[in-house]
Amino acid sequence: MKKIFTLAVAALISVAAFAQPQVIAHRGYHAIKGSCRNSIEALKQAQKMGLYGSECDINLTKDGVIVVAHGGLHPDKIYRKGEDIPRLNIQKSTYEELTAIPLENGETIPTLEQYLEQMKKSKKTKLIIEVKNHYTPEKETEIVQKTVEMVAKYGLNDMVEYIAFRPWVCFELKRLAPEGTPIAYLNGDYDPTYVKGMGISGIDYKYDVLKKKPKWIKSCQKRGLTVNVWTVDDEDKLRWVIEQGVDYITTDNPVLATKLIKEMCK
Repeated sequence: MKKIFTLAVAALISVAAFAQPQVIAHRGYHAIKGSCRNSIEALKQAQKMGLYGSECDINLTKDGVIVVAHGGLHPDKIYRKGEDIPRLNIQKSTYEELTAIPLENGETIPTLEQYLEQMKKSKKTKLIIEVKNHYTPEKETEIVQKTVEMVAKYGLNDMVEYIAFRPWVCFELKRLAPEGTPIAYLNGDYDPTYVKGMGISGIDYKYDVLKKKPKWIKSCQKRGLTVNVWTVDDEDKLRWVIEQGVDYITTDNPVLATKLIKEMCK
C-alpha cells in the first residue's frame, strides 16, 4: 500500500514538474483570417486571446517616424503573386512612401503610436518591442530615445518590454528606460555570465541555440535572468521548451502553445 501511495505521489509530481511558461505571439497573432504580421489586427487578436505578450518590430523611417515592421524592407515579403510590387528600404524611405504599399490584410503600415493607442484598450497583454538594428549607433540611440519617451507619454511603462540583437541597443535601453524595465538580448552568442554582467533582465534566444546549449536555461535562471525562446511553432519543439522550464515562448502558433502548456503544466 505504501509503495502504491509513493508511486501515486511521484506520478503527481511528474505531471506538475514543469513550470508554466508565458506565451508571446510572434509579430502578433497573425495566423487568423484578416490578420497579418505586425499589423494592428495582429495585436488586437493577441489581446483578444489574453496572451502574456505580443511581439512587434520597430524601425525608424528616413523622416523620423517609428513604424512597426520586420526586417529592412517593406513589404516584408511578396504576397501578391504575379504583381510587380516594389520593396522599399524602410530606414531610407519616408513614412508617406511606405504607406503607399498596403500590408497583406489591407492595413497601412502602422506607426508605433498607433500600436500604443491599441495597447491602451487592453491592460492584460504586454507589448514586447524589438528594436531593429540601424545603420549607426546614433540612429539606434535616436529610436530608443523616441520609443522610451513615447511609451511614457502613453502611460504604458509597465506594459512594455524590450528585446534587441545589438548590445549597444540593450545598453541604451537600460540607460534611457525606467529602472527595472525588462530588456532581453536576442543574438544568442553570449553566455549567462556575460549577459548577467550586461545588467539586463534576460535572454531571448533562438530555439536552435538553446537546443544545443540547454544548460544555459537553468544557468540563466540561477542568476536571476529570464529565458525566452523564439520562434517555436511545431508540437515537438514546443513540448521540449516547456519541459526545459523556459519562462517565455515566442511563437507563431499561440493556440497550440497555450493548449500544450495547459496540458503539461497542470
